[in-house]
Amino acid sequence: MTSGYAREGVPRDGLAGEVLTRLTAAGQTLAVAESLTGGLLAARLVDVPGASAVLRGGVVAYATDLKHTLLGVSADLLARVGAVHPEVAEQMAAGVRHRLGATWGLSTTGVAGPDPQDGQAPGTVFLGLAGPDGVRSVGLRLDGDRAQVRAATVDAALTLLLG
Repeated sequence: MTSGYAREGVPRDGLAGEVLTRLTAAGQTLAVAESLTGGLLAARLVDVPGASAVLRGGVVAYATDLKHTLLGVSADLLARVGAVHPEVAEQMAAGVRHRLGATWGLSTTGVAGPDPQDGQAPGTVFLGLAGPDGVRSVGLRLDGDRAQVRAATVDAALTLLLG
């Protein structure tokens, strides 16, 4: 998969607008927890006028220990599997949802490259989504350089939230 991860008929830059429109109409809010995207997901959302009606905030927990201290990810889990794991993405999403008081929590963790991390190859990404009906994760294998992997991760995360 490449950075063209956009829903059919929706321009890439339109994904954030679609997310904000839907959540506003539903009276719902969003919080984001980012690792490999380093704030890019929150930035994409706040580029859209009216984002403050939906976006509660975000946590960039780039360092592994911050995933535990700021987002409540299990220290045992992090020690056992590292930061690049589907359960870590789920706990990040649930943690940011709880801590920021949002309807939805959305998280990104993975390896943008160029080097492997936690035994995972560049382009390995996990997204977490926590909402009223529970928590789930999605694993992706993305192609491209560091910037392309990060951009594709943002697109995939917004698409995941749109369902």
